[in-house]
Amino acid sequence: MAGYDEGTAMTQGRVRMSADVLAVTVHGPVGALDLMVPSGSAVTEVAREYAAQAGLASIPLLYTRTGDLLLASATLAEAGVQTGSILVATTGVSRPARATRAALAGRKPRAAGGIGLELWCSLAAATAVLSGWCAAHVNGRAHVVAVAALSATALLGLVPADRRSGRQAVPRVLAAPCFAGAAGFAWAWDPEPARLPMVLGVAAAATAAGAALARAGAARAEAQLQVVVIAGAVVFVVTGALTLLGWAPRADWAILLALALLGARFVPGLAVDVPDQYLVDFERLAVTAWSARDRGPRRRVRSIVPIVAVADLADRGARMVAASCAAILVVAATTAPLLLWTAVLPVDRVGARLEVLLVGAGLLLAARSYRQTAARILLRAAGIACWLSLAVYLAPRLSSGQLLAVSLGSVALGLLVVLAAMATGRGWRSAWWSRRAEVAEALCGSSALAVVLVASGFFRHLWELTS
Repeated sequence: MAGYDEGTAMTQGRVRMSADVLAVTVHGPVGALDLMVPSGSAVTEVAREYAAQAGLASIPLLYTRTGDLLLASATLAEAGVQTGSILVATTGVSRPARATRAALAGRKPRAAGGIGLELWCSLAAATAVLSGWCAAHVNGRAHVVAVAALSATALLGLVPADRRSGRQAVPRVLAAPCFAGAAGFAWAWDPEPARLPMVLGVAAAATAAGAALARAGAARAEAQLQVVVIAGAVVFVVTGALTLLGWAPRADWAILLALALLGARFVPGLAVDVPDQYLVDFERLAVTAWSARDRGPRRRVRSIVPIVAVADLADRGARMVAASCAAILVVAATTAPLLLWTAVLPVDRVGARLEVLLVGAGLLLAARSYRQTAARILLRAAGIACWLSLAVYLAPRLSSGQLLAVSLGSVALGLLVVLAAMATGRGWRSAWWSRRAEVAEALCGSSALAVVLVASGFFRHLWELTS
């Protein structure tokens, strides 16, 4: 067996290996070695070669990446070792697989937080919204006291938590920005409908500012708070820019509703941010086609991506995706009824109804591509909220005949959904259903973006200029 080091990588990387020669990597106490070994070699021979090249005093034990011990008398082919396999050499008894599972199991409570804590966070946010609405509709000294109380509550939630607070610090720092936004809403409240976008923009800016302050002292809720900062900043920028341009409020709601649909489509790709040091180095991969690892701190030592880092990355991405879907739900449930309420002209009303209908369908179809249960529930709730707003808006305006037609159509659509569910349950999960759902989602998304021009009044404005 010959050692495979960096000096011979360029030469042997271009040579086609025969079927009975395996390229394996052995990680041990002094680093990693790449070895070219026959498939019929015994495991103890590989361990002896690693000990000789690494300068170990004793022959180590060899384990797989999952922690399974390789029998010393077995050959590499019998042990299931293939080209590109990574082995671990230890000088004592080691059980990395159990240790890894124990470490990951110990991290789950920290990532999940429990249903009870999520319930408390939701109740606190709902209380903040209700308090801000009530404080906005009182006058005189009571108004000042209510705004001061909401601001003080937000400041108490922003106080850095000590270690004894444990998991309860997470819902507290998530609820604090809600109280800050409620204080901003009550302070900027104006009953004039034309100023409602700016009022909500100020509330969103206050929420983003509170989340930015809380993010500095809450590492466990950093992902959720980052989503709150981005969402609040986007709402403030959109409402502020359109107010300065003098556009009607329906333009704000139409654009924000379209942004919610786009967010549901692009959030997963933006939430999972893999560090550069964990990405595959394609130049190095071209040299050693069976090995793609990052260079370690020393010149000839290489290291694989630690599983704990992968777990941290997946946990942060999951929390950010769930928080983004919650923000999409809030924006969609707020802007959909406001868009229907502010679109009073005939052309604008048609565009508003179509946009709410298409955005709701797009959100429901986008939820199918999420593998996280909480994200799917939130997106489906957002889609149903859009359709429910449209139903509440249209029901009083429909005649008896139209209402009967809509009811029959809803029943027929429900039967089609049941038939599709039965077909899916029988195993029709092939690409047929996926392709049609993908096409339907793309059609809903493109049509919703096109209808924004009509719902916002821009199309009617151009029509009036040219007529």
